[in-house]
Amino acid sequence: MTIHILFISFFLLFSSYTSAQRFKEAPKFYNSYNCPSIDLTCSPHEVHVAMTLDVTYLRGSVAAILSVLQHSSCPENIIFHFVTAASKISSTTVLNRTLSTSFPYLNFHFYPFDDDSVAGFISTSIRSALDCPLNYARNYMANLLPPCVKKIVYLDSDLVLVDDIAKLAATPLSSDAVLAAPEYCNANFSFYFTPTFWSNPSLSLTFAGRRACYFNTGVMVIDLERWREGDYTRKIEEWMELQKRMRIYELGSLPPFLLVFAGNIGPVDHRWNQHGLGGDNFRGLCRELHPGPVSLLHWSGKGKPWARLDANRACPLDALWAPYDLLETRFSLEA
Repeated sequence: MTIHILFISFFLLFSSYTSAQRFKEAPKFYNSYNCPSIDLTCSPHEVHVAMTLDVTYLRGSVAAILSVLQHSSCPENIIFHFVTAASKISSTTVLNRTLSTSFPYLNFHFYPFDDDSVAGFISTSIRSALDCPLNYARNYMANLLPPCVKKIVYLDSDLVLVDDIAKLAATPLSSDAVLAAPEYCNANFSFYFTPTFWSNPSLSLTFAGRRACYFNTGVMVIDLERWREGDYTRKIEEWMELQKRMRIYELGSLPPFLLVFAGNIGPVDHRWNQHGLGGDNFRGLCRELHPGPVSLLHWSGKGKPWARLDANRACPLDALWAPYDLLETRFSLEA
């Protein structure tokens, strides 16, 4: 019986492994001659990049990492912080092995995120993909990362940079701002909250005196020191608790960020988040770039470039993502 159970366990693990993706090794990227030294732990010259990491979006994450390194003038000064689901130990092993193989010289750390810590706060949204607990890990970066990490650039997995991330990391924050991101004040801000929210004066007055504009949480510069001091994780959780009692928004992890921060964030040029390129993934519906220069392309939305490329239904802008795709092949039981 014991042998039989061990065989089944091995087969399931092997099946999971063989259905994983295999990626090519990226070249090593070196600092330019004028890059400062980072001999000390948590040196002020380090650029800290935080991302969530899972098997589903691994292909996108690998491309994003490559794009960050390729366009950095000081790639050896970049420290990556990857948050993974603590409940998926076998997946974390695959993720760790993949990064170590594809980026042998990458300076990175893994942080397990306990799904149970946020499960009680999540309410069903209009897209099931938004209900994944790991989607809410960005709320807890200040708790997960070491105290000496005082500032991070948070990035989603469905984007690529075509500019030096150090420029984004150097975004200045005013004395009362906790994070910085590109704002979009022409967006219909009321769309992100329900009529119940807007009809309740005690709730809608939350935005009184604030020039509240939409911002995308897939690209943010966050002052973790100020976040910790202001206990902003708890402030976000309070809105999520209210959402469980009376539905005040529809879109996953974004609205609590808007409720807490909109109208009081540091400005970032729109070039650093050309978002919405994923569109709604309908056949023939492809998005164009917003006017102006481009430093970061973001395929937020339902459509992902790797899926469309595989299906031979790529949008024109998906060709800009393809050079960063390190996918080599897939393992399969038939191979």
